[in-house]
Amino acid sequence: MKNQKIRCLVVDDEPLARDVIENFISRIDNLDLIAKCSSAHEAFNVLHKEQIDLIFLDIQMPEITGIEFLKDLSPAPTVIFTTAYKDHAIDAYNLDAIDYLLKPIEFSRFLKSVNKVYRQSKSNTETPSNTAVITTDFRPYIYLKVLKKMQKVYLDDILYIESLKSYIKVKTVMKEIVAHRPISSIITELPTSKFLRVHRSFLISIDHIDAFSPTEIELKGNKVPVGRKYKETVKEILGYF
Repeated sequence: MKNQKIRCLVVDDEPLARDVIENFISRIDNLDLIAKCSSAHEAFNVLHKEQIDLIFLDIQMPEITGIEFLKDLSPAPTVIFTTAYKDHAIDAYNLDAIDYLLKPIEFSRFLKSVNKVYRQSKSNTETPSNTAVITTDFRPYIYLKVLKKMQKVYLDDILYIESLKSYIKVKTVMKEIVAHRPISSIITELPTSKFLRVHRSFLISIDHIDAFSPTEIELKGNKVPVGRKYKETVKEILGYF
């Protein structure tokens, strides 16, 4: 995993779970999805044909569990377990898995896990002054349909998102983007640790808050109202004097 993309394998018997991880991988430039498998048998075949650096591995699978699968790998790539069950965490860490993600997995938690992989890669690699190293300074993003094109929008550039019925207006540090999708559909793609719904028509970036009161939030000169329905949630997350 030196100066190149990290080659990933997803192993999970649930199609939806595979699709979620595929979507997350696609948002990080330094990750490259090589294959998705529904069983350990399929994964063994891929590993015999492809160089894999990182496996996102489910535990409860038919015939061969993720734990059994990892025990049979020698040497094993870096592994991040993705599971709905808490009770295998000790087994996972005894097998040197780098992380243990509980479903449903939020993108922010996924990102934190991938950062662990980068840190491990960096610490295990000799880095002479003339050798490039993997950087952990990658920026998560989403794509929005603007007119007839899909436009990349970095999450840390977003100040707030406003609902315009079947459209949304995304106010970033530099510009405004109007995209054809409802605000309810974008909420699931944003990390809850970074974005907060403060009104039926507004989502705001917590990191860009300059000032707030029980009725209004200021973000880089923009004022966003706090709806009555959302006041308690805002109070719980941000706190009021």
